Amino acid sequence: MHEKSIEFLNKAIADELLAIHQYMFFHFHCDDQGYDLLAGLFKKTAIEEMLHVERLAERILFLKGEVEMKVAGSVQKIQEPKEMVECAARMENESAREYNLWANECAANADSASKKIFEDLVADEERHFDQYDVEMENMKKFGENYLALQSIERSKVVSVRTAPAQ
Repeated sequence: MHEKSIEFLNKAIADELLAIHQYMFFHFHCDDQGYDLLAGLFKKTAIEEMLHVERLAERILFLKGEVEMKVAGSVQKIQEPKEMVECAARMENESAREYNLWANECAANADSASKKIFEDLVADEERHFDQYDVEMENMKKFGENYLALQSIERSKVVSVRTAPAQ
């Protein structure tokens, strides 16, 4: 009875799994480059996407469907912070658009609970988009200094931790 909803829920899982992988890739590289703020944002978003997968899977199982743990695509090997943030913003914007459409389809197929899940996900994805949009604006406004300040802050923290006791 809810085959279409299960199909949309599994597509969402595939997208969320890709987002988790992509954001963790970004997290690792930002952390390695000393961009703690961006690294933390990517890691936090990846964890939120994991919670999305859990919510989607629980709904599929409730509908007596099979959870397909397929990733929607491959991780893009982006290592420049500006490009990472642009990619993340595009991903979040696309997810919000798709989830809006799927919420409407679920409603049309008399599945209000799946519709609500997609509506809740839209709100989360729009919030994620907004966070990345703010980061893009900061990079435009402050230029290279914005990222340099993150690296300098990391250096200060590391030097305090490794300084000999007096």
